[in-house]
Amino acid sequence: MAKQLTGGRVLLWSSLGRLPAAMSPIGTLLLVSRNSGSVWSGSLVAGALAAGQALGGPVVGRLADRRGQRTVGLVAALVNAAALVALVAVSERGPALGWQVASAALTGLSVPLVGPLSRSRWVRLAAGAPEPTSAVLALDGIVDEVGFTAGPALVGLLATAASPAVGLLTAAGLSGVCATLFALHPTAAPGVPAPSRPGSRAAGRLPSTPYVLLLAGMALLGACFGSVQVGVTATTEALGRPGAAGLVYGFMGCTSSLAGVATASLPARWGLPQRLRAGSALLFGASCLLLLADGGLALLTAAIGFLGIAVAPQIIAVFGLVERTVPAARLGEAMAALVSALILAQSAGTFLAGWAVEHFAPAASFAVTAAAAAAALALTACTATERRYHRRAAPGS
Repeated sequence: MAKQLTGGRVLLWSSLGRLPAAMSPIGTLLLVSRNSGSVWSGSLVAGALAAGQALGGPVVGRLADRRGQRTVGLVAALVNAAALVALVAVSERGPALGWQVASAALTGLSVPLVGPLSRSRWVRLAAGAPEPTSAVLALDGIVDEVGFTAGPALVGLLATAASPAVGLLTAAGLSGVCATLFALHPTAAPGVPAPSRPGSRAAGRLPSTPYVLLLAGMALLGACFGSVQVGVTATTEALGRPGAAGLVYGFMGCTSSLAGVATASLPARWGLPQRLRAGSALLFGASCLLLLADGGLALLTAAIGFLGIAVAPQIIAVFGLVERTVPAARLGEAMAALVSALILAQSAGTFLAGWAVEHFAPAASFAVTAAAAAAALALTACTATERRYHRRAAPGS
């Protein structure tokens, strides 16, 4: 569907341009942990990157909505590429930890948001028609999952074959080239200045009860991601296989991608709220398995794969629901804020899990995962209903 709307090339740039966002967190964690000899130091620097992305994401999204994706996306892509190179340089030279934190924060602040901006671009090109809009959001969700798979797996392969630094430099190249080409593609939205936005939905305020609930759900999912990253890194290190961390974490993206394809074929009677509730239940079940996953690499990989099956249904459902609940002219900002909520909570999960690993054991990080998954299940069970998320819900409903 996206190819019919735009041609295949922009889909290629979109797919490759979002890889750095998936590669940078695990790549940073592996690089700094290896160079410093401390998982806690790696968690701290990776957390700074995530916090920077969480803070910068809504700003980039808002600027792209108002000034156009072309200029904003181009500047972000080039700055992000330079920041990644700087992060590798300061980490390899072994300076004070503060310089690594600063470089990581700049990397996060400048993430070009190819994923959120592509979703708002597809929605605009679909002209609000429900069927094409649903199809392109599902397709983009699958592309996200493929990137989520390929990014950590690529970092893991490069870390095993060479070093984590090579993985981050590859991310810098992809950001500088592919994210730039995505930003410059003719389909880039021109932007709409705030004073000229007509209509109540376009001019509506972004925070609403349904949207805030979606933000909370994405935040809890992010806490799961952050704690799982640290848990996988610490567990594989304890098992004497540190280079396997990226591959094991990438397996979660692989099973999530397959679940995303399967989700797209579900019958229409399985509404988005129902899919969100089912995904939360699966997430909680998988997180409980992780508590038993320190017995070996095979058991850890199987538990991570099961966790991945729960991810795609939730992410696809959330991005489908947000299109119903926010002003059309602020969709890019809304999508970016969702990702920022996920990333900020991922940062918090990374910090907390890193502390748990440092003070207890590698498997202690998975207790953080289970707690976040339990909260996500409770939230969706109580709030994810068709009545709350009916199409074109009014802001503040």
